[in-house]
Amino acid sequence: MNENQLAKIVFETGLKIHKTLGAGLPKASYLECLEYELNQEGLKVEKEKKLSLIYEELELDAAYSIDLLVEDKLVILIKSAKQFENEDISQMLALLDRSSCKLGLLITFNVNKFKNGIKRIINGELEE
Repeated sequence: MNENQLAKIVFETGLKIHKTLGAGLPKASYLECLEYELNQEGLKVEKEKKLSLIYEELELDAAYSIDLLVEDKLVILIKSAKQFENEDISQMLALLDRSSCKLGLLITFNVNKFKNGIKRIINGELEE
């Protein structure tokens, strides 16, 4: 399964969660539900996947954290804000670079329409 197929499943799953729970719950609630639903789809999902950072001779074991890593191909970050900030995009770009993944999804459930709460970042560029 490629990244776009995975992203479609995540979108459909996120939409189901948003329709069921609505907006305004803590990030952790949505994270748990999304992990559960993706596991129900039979996908390999790693929650709060830690990535190390090596700088010269210094190694930081858990410098970065991915909310959900799906099939070792898709990075998902869940935010609780109503809109994404530049820092969120920078964080995703760093995670994509460190994880060698091609596609990332920034997701917030704190919106009226779920489609307005998801941003795709591909190969280091934000898709509008």
